[in-house]
Amino acid sequence: MTLVLLTGAAGGIGTMLRELLPPYGYRLRLADLKPVDGAPDALAFDLRDAEAVREAVRGVDAVVHLGGISLEDTFANILHSNIDGTYQLYEAVRAEGVRRVVFASSNHAVGYTPLDGDLPIGVDVPPRPDTYYGLSKVFGESLASLYHDKHGIETVSLRIGSCFPEPRSPRMLATWLSPADCARLVHAALTAPDVGHTVVNAISANTRAWWDLAPARALGYHPQDDAERYAAEILATHGDLPPDSPDARLLGGYFTTL
Repeated sequence: MTLVLLTGAAGGIGTMLRELLPPYGYRLRLADLKPVDGAPDALAFDLRDAEAVREAVRGVDAVVHLGGISLEDTFANILHSNIDGTYQLYEAVRAEGVRRVVFASSNHAVGYTPLDGDLPIGVDVPPRPDTYYGLSKVFGESLASLYHDKHGIETVSLRIGSCFPEPRSPRMLATWLSPADCARLVHAALTAPDVGHTVVNAISANTRAWWDLAPARALGYHPQDDAERYAAEILATHGDLPPDSPDARLLGGYFTTL
């Protein structure tokens, strides 16, 4: 059975994947900065602790890296957790000979991409981070590229939209990634051959999607869910997006106002 280190296991997506990945044949080694509920054997350490990170990586077949701050914060905090922490993770992966990483990037790496151009938006748009958080995801993608070219470590970087049990807003009718589809995509990213460093958009098969899913589908991702099933209720509650709002004009939505 494939052993996978799951960092950020106590977070929102990590909590969902703890339940959804094992049926695909994975044994998970859980890790987070704080204790993981219901998992007394989970590892607890700061990603900046090189020795602890290397010990966590030792012996695994792959890493799913969700660890770090998942919202906007001060640059100092983002630097410590998301930038230095991701560097320490890749150094441990290199030192321990692990060959595959799935990196949780974000749509906020390209958040200032306008929505008034050609849709769907591909993964080849230039980096346009909307926050320090988005900037850290640009760094992570670039680090993954460097470690592939220099050390042969393969990574799939997932530009995650909005991963929740259900979409919560009109914007999420375009950006939603269901938990089940998230697990399908992570499984595809872990098993696809010869990925080098591949960046993919990470959403479900949403009728109103802004993003091109072709690179993700090329990995073997077959999304099954569509936010459209929630559209009537969400629009009745919230109304359509005002055309002059950040959520309607820019890919990163309200993050561009933070």
